[in-house]
Parts: sequence; C-alpha cells; structure tokens
Amino acid sequence: MTLYAENETEVTFDFEMEETAKMVINAVLASEKCPSDATVNLLLTDDEGIRTYNKEYRGIDKATDVLSFPNLDFDRPADFSKVMKHQADYFDMESGELILGDIILSVDKVKDQAKAYGHGEKREFCFLIAHSMLHLCGYDHMEDEERLVMEQKQEEVLQSLGITR
Repeated sequence: MTLYAENETEVTFDFEMEETAKMVINAVLASEKCPSDATVNLLLTDDEGIRTYNKEYRGIDKATDVLSFPNLDFDRPADFSKVMKHQADYFDMESGELILGDIILSVDKVKDQAKAYGHGEKREFCFLIAHSMLHLCGYDHMEDEERLVMEQKQEEVLQSLGITR
C-alpha cells in the first residue's frame, strides 16, 4: 500500500500521523478484501482549508471533518470485480497499485471532535480515516441501513486495531 500524505498545517499530534493512517488504511483494505495493493492520497488541512475544498467540490460553504473522493465506481460496496476487469481505468500502470482515491481531513476537527466526544485525538483521527476509507470502498450513509453498515464496519476496524474510546 502506498500512502501519499501531505500536511499543509503546522498541527502535530502525540502519534505519528502517516504511520497511523497507513495502519488504519491497511486494516480497512484487509477487512474489505481488496484484491490488490492500493494507493491513497491523504491531505491534512485545517478548518479553513477543508471549508474551501467543501465549497469547491460539494457546493457547501462550511468546514467538515473529512472529505472522500473515490476513484472507483462500485456496483456494490467493496465489490472489486468490476475494478479488476477494467484495470487500465483504475490502476497505476507503473506501480500496479489500485488507485482508491483521495482523503482530505481537518486536523482542527480531529482535535475539536476528540474533545467533544471525550476520547483521544488518535481515536478520532483513526475513526475519520476508517470512515473515509469505507467511502473509497463504495460505502455510503445516506440511508439508515447504509449508515448502520458503515458504523459497524468502522467499529470492527477500530476494535481490531485496539483503538477504543
């Protein structure tokens, strides 16, 4: 798995952000039975930065915690069969890795939400990475049934890594 990570802020945490993100990304890829090595792009920004991206790409002029930009078209969540049949559309031909997509995360929201929910910043960071990765794997939470599936999968990944509230 290749992670291209960029931090456009001066914010730091008491954990190594890139290694922690890789750990969660790999856990989600394993849980979803991704059939290939994958590439993910991660941009760490602040509330103003994510507000700009949210306005530009979603037409919503407010800060959010995380944005996900999947590169894949799934008929069903985590059904990689279509992807494997159309490798030229979804794979980096040099590395051979599946290009999953982009994650933009607000480090300000990580700090604020960890405090609001009464758990650590690492837990919040991992939760948001897991949440976004599930979006990159085709999951959504627009309907209650979908939301419940995502919540269960997020919790299973975090539990498997020993990341609890």
